[in-house]
Amino acid sequence: MNATGTPLTQLPPAEKYRAIASGFTATVDGVTDWDAPTPVAEWRARDVVGHLVTWLPAMIHGGSTFRFEEGPSAEQDPVGAWTHLDNQLHALFADPAADRHLHSNPHTGSDRPLPGVIDEFFTGDVFFHTWDLARSSGQDDRLDPGMVHDAYVGMSAAEEYLRPTGQFGQQQPVPADATEQEKLFAFLGRDPRWTPPPA
Repeated sequence: MNATGTPLTQLPPAEKYRAIASGFTATVDGVTDWDAPTPVAEWRARDVVGHLVTWLPAMIHGGSTFRFEEGPSAEQDPVGAWTHLDNQLHALFADPAADRHLHSNPHTGSDRPLPGVIDEFFTGDVFFHTWDLARSSGQDDRLDPGMVHDAYVGMSAAEEYLRPTGQFGQQQPVPADATEQEKLFAFLGRDPRWTPPPA
């Protein structure tokens, strides 16, 4: 929930992004080793940021005249890379004319206002990857339970369509006492109780 008590899942796109991105930003600020492993086997901590700051601009630029300004690379400056993109997203959501920027893509639909596309496809990804980065860096990984519930129920119901897309890994086993958050990340292909290997 936000400060007004409104469930995160019911917030307008700009407010939802602000709430979720602030959690990711706090996690970014708490990372001390950007080369630490993560629950995604092929990623280091900096690669979590690298994923977010590259795929969204690529998707938007491929279906819209809107352009994000290029910022630092996550390889060289993960904090700067995330801050640069995050600031531009806040500015976009705050722009009264933002809905005039339209996006068309065979996978997302035709002539859709950019804020709605970002809300549907990117905000949730920031939410999920907050867990990856928190786990990698030993920070608090508890996520908003309402968002977790809606994501788990919705994605589980659409598994036969989502799983073949390759957007996440194979379903992982969960213990009998698994929380709903653990079930969600197991669904996404993570070991829900993953911890970094000993140094």
